Amino acid sequence: MQMKTGVEQSIYAMLLLTFLPDKGVLPGEFISQQLGASPTYFQKLLRKLVHADLLMSVPGAKGGFRLKASPEQIRVFDVYEAIEGKQSLYASSGVFEDLMGIQNQNICLLSDLMAEAEQSWQSTLKRETIDSIRREIYLNCPPDHLTKLQSLIEEKMIRN
Repeated sequence: MQMKTGVEQSIYAMLLLTFLPDKGVLPGEFISQQLGASPTYFQKLLRKLVHADLLMSVPGAKGGFRLKASPEQIRVFDVYEAIEGKQSLYASSGVFEDLMGIQNQNICLLSDLMAEAEQSWQSTLKRETIDSIRREIYLNCPPDHLTKLQSLIEEKMIRN
């Protein structure tokens, strides 16, 4: 299993938005530049996050993006699901049934195991929020780097 880079980029984009004051927005182009993402691809990610009610899009020349809810309310799982969708990570291809010649009996030895693993993984992502990751930034990043990032965001943000 491998997550798309879009999930990682989306989570970090949301973390950038936590540095904004009320009514501030960041242009999508600025966010994509900071994350080293293709602007065209990144716009698609931002649209998915807006559609999932995680981001608010402010149109126009003074437009941009901001969080739609507080960082404490946005779970990492919500971001994952907005980008990857709601499909299960595992779907039996019927290899075992074909091997044993039991195609009509609907037996898959891995389905329960994979469902349990997926539930555990989802539980972890549901427990963590954008705010819990933001707190880790403050614990693990040098303060001067945070100050520099905050200054850059304040310089590029648009007040509405």
